[in-house]
Amino acid sequence: MREEDGSRAATLDREGLFIVSKVLPHNAGRPDIFESCDNTLDNLGVDYLDLYLLHWMGPVPLAETVACMEELVAEGKIRAWGVSNLDIDEMEDLWRVPGGSNCQVNQVLYHPASRGIEYDLLPWMRDHGVSLMAYCPLAQAGTLRGPLFESPALAEVARRHGATVPQVVLAWDVRGGDTIAIPRSSRPEHTLENAAADAIELTEEDLALISRDFPAPSHKMPLDME
Repeated sequence: MREEDGSRAATLDREGLFIVSKVLPHNAGRPDIFESCDNTLDNLGVDYLDLYLLHWMGPVPLAETVACMEELVAEGKIRAWGVSNLDIDEMEDLWRVPGGSNCQVNQVLYHPASRGIEYDLLPWMRDHGVSLMAYCPLAQAGTLRGPLFESPALAEVARRHGATVPQVVLAWDVRGGDTIAIPRSSRPEHTLENAAADAIELTEEDLALISRDFPAPSHKMPLDME
């Protein structure tokens, strides 16, 4: 559930929800992070967050942010924490901080037209047990949406599976079993269509065809941000 949808959280079964929110970098230290978390809980009408993310690197030292995140876990205000938009050098810095290895998730941009993380960041995350949360997995509102949705390869794979191109893209995003894709959706029918992508099992031939239009990276690339 997105934070902006949270006004409805109090009317739903809390245990049936998984609520994620973020703290901005300039609020990620003492005492601001505790006030920010409390404000989020109040706005959502809930007692705890399932996952709290550092939005991106900022002026607050990682050691301070991690210590605060661990305190929030101990207080029961969050169940786990993670980061967003951290590249491999920053993740390695995080791992050098006491408690940094408790990071559960790194939320970064990822879809077939944005595969740069596969070169080094994604293998590192898998080696260290950090899940990938892919934001804009359908390149919503991004400059890469055109090439993605005009791809003959994706259209062919969609035809083979009796699916839509967005469904194939989402199936590709989560193909490794360790990726959480969070597509934006404003209508129930789109949400159901997105969820149906989980039933699509892409073959090696499908994956090779998609890689023809969107090859894996052969060198280090900066993180994409749409």
